[in-house]
Amino acid sequence: MKQTVIRVPCVIPAVLLLFSSGCGQWQRVGMETAPDPSVVVPRLFDPLTTYRGMGMLVSGDPLPFVASVKFLAGPTADSTFAVFGVYLTNNALTFRRSGDYFEARYRVEATFEQEGRRVGRVAEDQRVRVAEFSDTQRHDESVIFQQVLKLPPGQSSVNVVVRDQRRRESGQAGGDLEVPRYDGGAALSSIVAVYRSLPRRRRADVPQLVVNPRAAMPYQSDTLYLYFEAYGLPRAAQSRGVIRATDQANNEVWRDTLVFDDVGPVAATQVAIAPDELPVGELRFEATLPATGVTASAKALISFSDQWAVGNFEEVLSLLRYFGQDRAIRGMRAAPVAQRARLWREFWEGTDPNPMTSEHEDLDEYFQRLSQANELFREPGTPGWLTDRGEVVVTLGAPDEIYDSSSDVQSREGFRIIRWNYIAERLTVDFVDDTGFGRFRLTPSSRADYQRILNRIRRSE
Repeated sequence: MKQTVIRVPCVIPAVLLLFSSGCGQWQRVGMETAPDPSVVVPRLFDPLTTYRGMGMLVSGDPLPFVASVKFLAGPTADSTFAVFGVYLTNNALTFRRSGDYFEARYRVEATFEQEGRRVGRVAEDQRVRVAEFSDTQRHDESVIFQQVLKLPPGQSSVNVVVRDQRRRESGQAGGDLEVPRYDGGAALSSIVAVYRSLPRRRRADVPQLVVNPRAAMPYQSDTLYLYFEAYGLPRAAQSRGVIRATDQANNEVWRDTLVFDDVGPVAATQVAIAPDELPVGELRFEATLPATGVTASAKALISFSDQWAVGNFEEVLSLLRYFGQDRAIRGMRAAPVAQRARLWREFWEGTDPNPMTSEHEDLDEYFQRLSQANELFREPGTPGWLTDRGEVVVTLGAPDEIYDSSSDVQSREGFRIIRWNYIAERLTVDFVDDTGFGRFRLTPSSRADYQRILNRIRRSE
């Protein structure tokens, strides 16, 4: 197995629809204790940092990719199968027309070493072909490269290089690995996130998997599949076990029973977890066989889409402070952990403008705006999306007209003003910096006008 192209749900920005949570006296939402926004927001818009924190091999620009290595028992105790996978997107590669198609070429090289000696190597040239030019720019069309190789057990290192052969640019990532030894006793393999799998029956059989190298799944888009194997199991009831998922605060959010139907040299199983059974965030899965005491664990990420990465449920609620569903968000924050998956599912379904698609267009547009606000309106000590200008852009979008006298040398010393006009809403708001330190605040009258328009929009949706 070499390369597989995986189509995952497309995320199409749409006009943000704001939903009413009731009117009344205004107060800035999200003032309760919450994760540090100066940390949460950059991580949201930099999923690679999240994957790196999950222990994966990650490369950034100019050619970003995510790679992982998982282990299954090999033919003998001195040989272990390593399932090596690389994830990259179409828009990371350079395409050129080739006949009726657009074609990209890339090369994957991975070197595995132990004590300075090379013990395994991957070196493959690959091609990706798409029918339409628009497909070359897609961030949601995944290219999966994978290979299975045999490695000797022991402390190892790996270095991965992916090269775009059209523009001669590359990405690189490396790290240390502990290749396990499966010596015939009771043991579990790595937990491998997959798109498809065929169970093995013998250790000599080469694993037949299509891996999910990032162990990621957009919420409500598809089923999360986890494949793993058990070795040296006793018979009958003792072939059962437990698999559970915990969030970053170590709260259990999901649990199921493991059953290995064919207990022999290799007992394989695949766990299928429906999209609405897990909360959003980074999760840790742990499989346990009580009769033997063996365990295995792995991390996975459930997020809004392939574009965004949130670490835990509290981060989600903190980021949604401008979304316009204050009552539902307060309810989720106060709910016991066991109820959060259900409440999030109800929130998702109740605010999804197009249930026929797997993505949530409003949330995607909301985070697009939040990202832009965070970049454009940073102020001393305050992330851009939490400033007054950031709040207005996230909720109303970009203004139609801008008058900026903040750099006007004729402006009164220590007093600067920025005026935004929203023509369709017949709204003008003024942001004033009366300290000279670059902190622009809505004037009281502008705050009242803005809140009046926002409430009107939310009532009409």
